[in-house]
Amino acid sequence: MSAAHIPAIVLGGTGYVSGELLRLIAGHPQLRLAGILSDSQPGTLVSSAFGHLAAIYPLTRFSSQEQIEELVATLPVSAIISAAPHGASAALIDRLLTVAEAAGTQPRVVDISADFRYRTAEAYAAVYKHAHGAPARLSQFSCAVPEHLAQASTPHVAHPGCFATAILLASVPLLKLGLVSPQLYVSGITGSTGSGRKPTDGTHHPQRHSDLYAYNALVHRHTPEVAACALDASGVAAEFNFVPHSGPFARGIHVTVQAQLREPLDTAALLAAFDQFYAHSPFVHVAAAAPRIKDVAGSNYARLSVAANGRSVAVMSVIDNLNKGAAGGALQWMNRLLGLAETAGLTAPAAGWT
Repeated sequence: MSAAHIPAIVLGGTGYVSGELLRLIAGHPQLRLAGILSDSQPGTLVSSAFGHLAAIYPLTRFSSQEQIEELVATLPVSAIISAAPHGASAALIDRLLTVAEAAGTQPRVVDISADFRYRTAEAYAAVYKHAHGAPARLSQFSCAVPEHLAQASTPHVAHPGCFATAILLASVPLLKLGLVSPQLYVSGITGSTGSGRKPTDGTHHPQRHSDLYAYNALVHRHTPEVAACALDASGVAAEFNFVPHSGPFARGIHVTVQAQLREPLDTAALLAAFDQFYAHSPFVHVAAAAPRIKDVAGSNYARLSVAANGRSVAVMSVIDNLNKGAAGGALQWMNRLLGLAETAGLTAPAAGWT
């Protein structure tokens, strides 16, 4: 199969991240959608769940697991991106890889769930309070944001979560360059799409509209993941003190990371250090102006800025949680795994006025 027509398979059904994956795949120059799994709605039109994609996928229907397994068994090469829920993704991926191994096919997998973000089943179980769904597969996955790992040594990749992506982009340069003491304080605000499609008390629009509040202060379940990824990327074991907040907007994450500088540096010097650190990262922009969510919403870009006062430093980081923090970051990794241009299908700018 030519590189211009690599079949893509999406796992995860009707969730927001699945919808974003479908939108990005539609604009990708070398991927084509081969199937999207929904065990709850097989045979249903994709446009019934994602009305904004009706013009692109007017006749495409959700597939059953059996249909997806048949695709994986018959396609010599495929790109599988899983947006299935935490706790369900691992077993599903394990089944598809088992089918592929029996058939002699070679899918590449990027998992957006948390199931392959930890190196051991015990570390995963300690956070998620249930056994890992495919512990024998953990060694086949690397976990990092693309900007912090030049090349994966494994056939498959786990993409860090949306909060983790924003925090790591801001924190890793501080740690890897030895600029700060390894105690970091993080305040982050996320849009409502980060909580998934099913309304809850914390995400229902009348509750969230025109409001701002913290949740899971200092005990957020993604904090250990951030620390583990930061250690892998920087070589520094750092302590992250994270307070997440729910924001009254749909898309985007704004994170502020604060720390103590080992030696006094001014803002200009820190901006230069960050700019050099990300000089070869096409999706990360560093600027003196404070970053705004509207500058990245709907895109795979991240914007960072830095401020210093004596020995205190603050790094501001904004991303789109559905795109750079999930579907776009996963597609960025898939481009690499398939030997395609890293930026393929991902260079569209932010909408600006979402």
